[in-house]
Amino acid sequence: MSATCLRNLLHPARRCYSTQNSLGKRLLQTHTHVPSTPAPPYPFTSAPPAAPSKASSTSTTKSFLRRPRKAAMSLTPAAVSQLKELLASPTPQMIRVGVKNRGCSGLSYHLEYVDKPGKFDEEVVQDGVKVLIDSKALFSIIGSEMDWVEDKLAAKFVFKNPNIKESCGCGESFSVGL
Repeated sequence: MSATCLRNLLHPARRCYSTQNSLGKRLLQTHTHVPSTPAPPYPFTSAPPAAPSKASSTSTTKSFLRRPRKAAMSLTPAAVSQLKELLASPTPQMIRVGVKNRGCSGLSYHLEYVDKPGKFDEEVVQDGVKVLIDSKALFSIIGSEMDWVEDKLAAKFVFKNPNIKESCGCGESFSVGL
């Protein structure tokens, strides 16, 4: 008993037939067949597929490759205005945010002036202010919000970090759970 294979539809120059041997196993026998009428080069259609236009293919490719991604850290308007004041100096500098091993809970935020970004630093640009995030601290800082808070006793940057699992009583150090 022989049956025509599905590959006959896709490759008209090849014909496959299945048979069973004496043990009941199915065998495929293949031989080439030159059809009397030439088969179209593209199965199931009579015309070749339309080539995409250059404008549409490049725009979809570029939009896919240049998809905006969410910033690693967000800045509040108060933090943006304070950072603009700090960065308005005659020498161009940037501020890098990082973490150091310090305090009761293990980690503490660290801000420093730098002249140029590190090789793997993440840049956060918001409202014309560029802040760098140290690559070693990215896991601890990602998703945080940087705010500037002034009260009667102090004025400082405060980080609202959703990744914090525990912090010390004074609020200076924190730890991030895995």
